Amino acid sequence: MDLELKKKILNDLDRFVRSKEYYRRIGKAWKRGYLLNRPTVMGKQAWLPQWPKTWNFDIYNLELSRLHSNAELRRLLVDTTNQSILVVEDTDCTTELQDRMSETRTTSMNPLSMGY
Repeated sequence: MDLELKKKILNDLDRFVRSKEYYRRIGKAWKRGYLLNRPTVMGKQAWLPQWPKTWNFDIYNLELSRLHSNAELRRLLVDTTNQSILVVEDTDCTTELQDRMSETRTTSMNPLSMGY
């Protein structure tokens, strides 16, 4: 991953981590997200260990290719801790899952498939 991009993200996260009280005071959710959409070999995960230990975040690795439903994804997201970093893998597989799910829905909506 580009060194300059790493620095920008780390600086932004450091500022964000220090602003928790500000977010509470103004009534906004204390959340931050980044979408790093690069080929697998670009080292998106390789720099996670470089993040300051003082942030004390849990790191979760979520592989979307292993999910079968939106409900399963929702359950996993709810189960993560408040101070967590969620690394989402296989974001391109969600299209395939959505297509499979819509095919299933179409088939199940067909009266012939229900035995009528």
